[in-house]
Amino acid sequence: MSEVKDYVDLRIDELKLLATKGFSLALGRVATALLLVGLMIIVLGLLSVVLIQWIGELTGSLAIASSIVCVLFLIILVVLLSLRKRLFRDTFVKLFVKVFFEDDKQ
Repeated sequence: MSEVKDYVDLRIDELKLLATKGFSLALGRVATALLLVGLMIIVLGLLSVVLIQWIGELTGSLAIASSIVCVLFLIILVVLLSLRKRLFRDTFVKLFVKVFFEDDKQ
């Protein structure tokens, strides 16, 4: 009976290690994605300021330039919202399936 208990304990330890590996990989990828998103937000913010200044010089009005850039971002938002299933949900499902169910025989 002791052998069965030892076997069960080893299997539980193996599952804990696999779960820890999966969670650490997933959290590492999420942290990387958050870092990249943060950098992209900063770049887009600076790019929008430059774009507003440039369009403002062309049109002679910063208000018109700001409105044009705002409409541009709204169009991008609508496109992203319409493609959110394909871009985000399916991508994250594939990522987590790969992380948690990858073949360990590599």
